[in-house]
Amino acid sequence: NKLGRGHRDKVQQFMTITGSSEKASILALKSSDWHLEGAFDVFYSQPQVKSYADIRRVEELYKRYKDPYVDMILADGITLLCSDLQVDPQDIVMLVLSWHMKAATMCEFSKQEFFGCLQALGIDTLEKFRDRVQFMRSDLKDEQKFHEIYNFAFGWAKEKGQKSLALDTAIGMWQLLFEEKQWPLVDHWCQFLQVRHNKAISRDTWSQLLEFARMVDPTLSNYDAEGAWPYLIDEFVEYLNENGIIEKGHLNDGNQKC
Repeated sequence: NKLGRGHRDKVQQFMTITGSSEKASILALKSSDWHLEGAFDVFYSQPQVKSYADIRRVEELYKRYKDPYVDMILADGITLLCSDLQVDPQDIVMLVLSWHMKAATMCEFSKQEFFGCLQALGIDTLEKFRDRVQFMRSDLKDEQKFHEIYNFAFGWAKEKGQKSLALDTAIGMWQLLFEEKQWPLVDHWCQFLQVRHNKAISRDTWSQLLEFARMVDPTLSNYDAEGAWPYLIDEFVEYLNENGIIEKGHLNDGNQKC
């Protein structure tokens, strides 16, 4: 392949991040018209593709973050990982990483979760880890992946042994997730919960709210009062109308942050 310097640089970068062969890298880049992000999409969407990760290097990374007393990565290790990855611990990309890890609990990675994720993604150096995590932001733009990440967040964020999600935690997660989706009613929803509900959030309410945000126009022009929404969402619609937040098919501005 007679490639120009720019293309050769992209091939090298692609090979470094994915651990794929030169041939596979060129094919992925060509199929995306030499756009790196598109090429990553092509590469990682193929389930048969397995990036190579050196297990000894993965072990070294794990040891760097592992708790000294427990065979897990806990809050201090995750803080160090965030520092190494150059991301804020509150950055939504850490939720996306936890989804890739299939992590059972917030602020914890088991050895199995950590190894499984890094091997699946072909990560065995900090450089690859940093590049891959930055690319994970694109998962949020994929409708199906966002849906999976949203549903994952409920189980990940709730306290161990609890069926429901604490209200303060749920509000924090909604603000984080809907900042990506830019749902205009999220702050009104948070205020409504604090004023009228003030209880933990069920899984059904959590999952149905995403459907509501997707399907119902922010002005409620297509809201069906006879629809099978959870009672809390129906009460929220009443709250919007009672407080003049929705008037004659228009969403009034001036909403305050929770």
